[in-house]
Amino acid sequence: MMRPRIARVSPGTFAPRQGRCLLCVRQQRRFASTQKPSTPAAEPPDHRKLGVQQGLFTTSPYSPGSPIFLPAGARIFNRLVDFLRKQYVRYGFQEVITPTIYKKALWAKSGHLENYGDDMYSVTGYTKKHETCAHGQEGEDEGEYGLKPMNCPGHCIIFASQHHSYRDLPVRYADFSPLHRNENSGSLSGLTRVRRFHQDDGHIFCRPIQVEEEIRKTLDFVKVVYTALRLGVEYRLALSTRPKDHFIGTVEEWDRAEDALRRALDKSGMPWSVNEGDGAFYGPKIDIVLKDSDGKEHQTATVQLDFQLPKRFELEYQAPAPEHEARGEVTEDVEKLTVYGPVRPVMVHRAVLGSVERLMAILIESYNGKWPFWLNPKQAIILTVTTSPAVLEWARQAKDVLVGNDGATYQALEAGKLPSEEHPLRPTGLAVDVDDTARPLGTKIREAKSAGYGLVLVVGEKDVQDKIVSLGKERLSASALRDRMINMVETFQ
Repeated sequence: MMRPRIARVSPGTFAPRQGRCLLCVRQQRRFASTQKPSTPAAEPPDHRKLGVQQGLFTTSPYSPGSPIFLPAGARIFNRLVDFLRKQYVRYGFQEVITPTIYKKALWAKSGHLENYGDDMYSVTGYTKKHETCAHGQEGEDEGEYGLKPMNCPGHCIIFASQHHSYRDLPVRYADFSPLHRNENSGSLSGLTRVRRFHQDDGHIFCRPIQVEEEIRKTLDFVKVVYTALRLGVEYRLALSTRPKDHFIGTVEEWDRAEDALRRALDKSGMPWSVNEGDGAFYGPKIDIVLKDSDGKEHQTATVQLDFQLPKRFELEYQAPAPEHEARGEVTEDVEKLTVYGPVRPVMVHRAVLGSVERLMAILIESYNGKWPFWLNPKQAIILTVTTSPAVLEWARQAKDVLVGNDGATYQALEAGKLPSEEHPLRPTGLAVDVDDTARPLGTKIREAKSAGYGLVLVVGEKDVQDKIVSLGKERLSASALRDRMINMVETFQ
């Protein structure tokens, strides 16, 4: 049988059947092998998808616009609120708890019914007509109530319930109670546009001379919180001025308030812009605006100056030289200083987180689901190498140490005794789980990392003997590991 003819081709010559230079072919193949296939651009993080994947929240058609936080989401929510509460010590706020509904007469007095009524929910009180109580008095028809869309009228009621001297001011109230706003159903979206939400709502009642200092402190408060949240200074400040329509008070009062905010913004050292006509109906405001992963802007923190609600609720405090005090002036006239009289306080509305739900949406997308340890709803998990009784028992004991679950303390309390000095009640608030399933350790480690646990801890037979926990190559006592984890939380790692 004859051998087939093989065409030998030298570099630079042409293959007779393919008609192409083999050197060029080889170079093209070599070039093609070095090129990476093009990949489509990754979609920006979506808090609605991540929220489902991480089991943070869900929704229900029975309550549209009212997110339902699942255990992991509730942990994050509560940590944000607890973090704010701890800062209130430094910034002088006292927390109060106020009603969810008020009679509509209150909303008429505050101006909300006229200027905000379409965005409020109505609640009808019920009392049977001509019904008499046990004391023989005829029942009163309770009429209509309104679910509160904001806390300011309630805080005015609190301030008015007590007598105040100029020495008492500023008085600062904070409130985390839920708010309700009747948003259009078509605008509802995840956690960013909701009907029921929580706001770290605060109101400062101060002397006119204290206004700029209180605004400065509030902007400093914002910087502290946003630094801890790793948002840095990636936000902008905007001054929102008097609306064209639907505002209360005089133009002169608005001009005075806007000038005070402008001076505070200039002193902040941060760039700021003006949103003409975007103020609240009762006063101008400074809005802190963040961008989400889609580039869409969200107003989060806010500082609002209000001369109107103190007037409507007839709020006052006693001060010497009241005429000078009302203008924010200082006088050294001894005769005038001997005369005391009522002065209207200035009210500063402030929220640092803003809507906690909206801020959570921004954080979910900003972190892309990879939470810093202090906010992580899955801070640590203990994996067992074997399922021997000794290993399982040590895993349980190690978890108790990490979370501060002292059995002796609870035994005393359950027996009606107070804890001893040796066993005080000190829950750490750390989130620690245990995986004691009978599966390969490598599989459990991969699953734990995929699930987003901050620390993956391992215990085996030798760890039981030495009473330690393994963290990578480190071997630590449970108490030392607890102290390290608490330090990570306190330093916002």
